[in-house]
Amino acid sequence: MASFSLALGTATQNRDGKIIEAFFPTPALNPSEELVKAVAAVVGYKEGNQAIEVTPAQCASLATAFESAGDEKSAQFAAKAALSSQPLVLVILATDSAPASVAEGFLKLQLISHRLVKPHGVVLDGIFGLLHNIAWTNQGPIDLPELAERQMQARLNGEVLTIDCVDKFPKMVDYVVPAGIRIADTSRVRLGAHVGEGTTVMHEGFINFNAGTAGVSMVEGRISAGVMVGEGSDIGGGASIMGTLSGGGKVVVSIGENSLLGANAGLGFPLGDRCTIESGLYVTAGSKVRMLDASGQEVEVVKARDLAGKSDLLFRRNSVTGQIECLTNKSAVELNSELHSNN
Repeated sequence: MASFSLALGTATQNRDGKIIEAFFPTPALNPSEELVKAVAAVVGYKEGNQAIEVTPAQCASLATAFESAGDEKSAQFAAKAALSSQPLVLVILATDSAPASVAEGFLKLQLISHRLVKPHGVVLDGIFGLLHNIAWTNQGPIDLPELAERQMQARLNGEVLTIDCVDKFPKMVDYVVPAGIRIADTSRVRLGAHVGEGTTVMHEGFINFNAGTAGVSMVEGRISAGVMVGEGSDIGGGASIMGTLSGGGKVVVSIGENSLLGANAGLGFPLGDRCTIESGLYVTAGSKVRMLDASGQEVEVVKARDLAGKSDLLFRRNSVTGQIECLTNKSAVELNSELHSNN
């Protein structure tokens, strides 16, 4: 009874009893067959991908199953959940296929933010249609049809209901805070972001779901959905990377290691290692690029997509002709070690 993932969590339901979000503090990737069998015996799981609402009594038995499998953190959570009045949900994913329920979708987003899988390492097809807009508030997630009533009731109770955002995706840090990171404005990193250890996200930096950094990086611009940034790379202030939701189509745009996307620059094709795009220059996949040799003479003119993944390149705009030029990058990007001491 092999399984792709298994997790126990709390859930929020709307007035109709539908789960609108779920929190999984200790998700397991590729759990042991023994654990899956033990859990299945408690909740009556047979096969396939399922999100199963469980009772506090079942949680007590689940705690024993987790402990027997050596998963102490999940065992501790299950024991505490057994004493809780919150709705509880157990998700078992037999295969990594498109999520079919809100709970499955939230589990997959949290697998990425827990760094258990990398962006594009889990199937998220259809997740936009599966999730719906929710008011994320200081009193928890609220389904939009219930918001006006909850606001009125809060005022009658002498309280203020603060709405952080109305969106399909909440802040990552409300669910997961990975080790060794710094985020100046937490609202700008969505659940489902992969924030590598050593990454600093400044106030105007943004990381979408199913996107992120592999390790130490400085993020002052936007990392769009589907984009992965390599170790040691810097996304300058106001810079933009074209993702699969912003015109990039199905092309996986990425940045290699020790590269620099200058302030207010843009990228629309996969960039290799040790590359630089100068400030203010937006290079799309179809941009015409003049290739220069060491003496500055034109060798050929290519489209930027033809340079996808190639390393040690410097992209600049000729200040006289306005043409995009590319030559060998002679300076390596080196991030400030003091800025990335996030311990």
